[in-house]
Amino acid sequence: MTDSGSHKRKLLIIINGKGGVGKDTLCDFAAARYRVRNVSSITPIKEIAAANGWTGEKTPEARRFLADLKEAFTRYNDLPTRYLLEQYRQFLDSDEELMFAHIREAGEIAKLKSQVDGPCVTLLVRRGSQVPAAWGNAADDETEKYAYDYIYENCFPLEEAKKDFLVFLEEKVIGR
Repeated sequence: MTDSGSHKRKLLIIINGKGGVGKDTLCDFAAARYRVRNVSSITPIKEIAAANGWTGEKTPEARRFLADLKEAFTRYNDLPTRYLLEQYRQFLDSDEELMFAHIREAGEIAKLKSQVDGPCVTLLVRRGSQVPAAWGNAADDETEKYAYDYIYENCFPLEEAKKDFLVFLEEKVIGR
């Protein structure tokens, strides 16, 4: 993935989708072909939560707790966006080609997209009826409330999904 000059093209892909749609698996598929940085706006929040008793469970209650804690830190000092911007700076200084930034909230997606200089697209991942319709928190339940650049329907069995997603990335998102 290079441009016509000697500089490598880099692309930030802000990725979203309800819990359980396979976002991390798709990012792993991309990492098989590209140099990838895969980060999430919830990472610093999980670290704070883990230091205070959260054990990593992904129950609806735990998901609500993390969403509420993230919202509090967003209001207090914008920790999630500051974290992602630092990750983005590191990405720009690296030899990585793609950066996936996981963000759930529409306002936070728009905020990050407006604060980066380079190419940036948004991607919603769906998986039909294979995931719960509602998780009980706004971060998961309101994923459709943004006008995404691309939507990927993750509907294939695992063994077929890798090829399909890589073709989608190359033909639609990256534009090779």
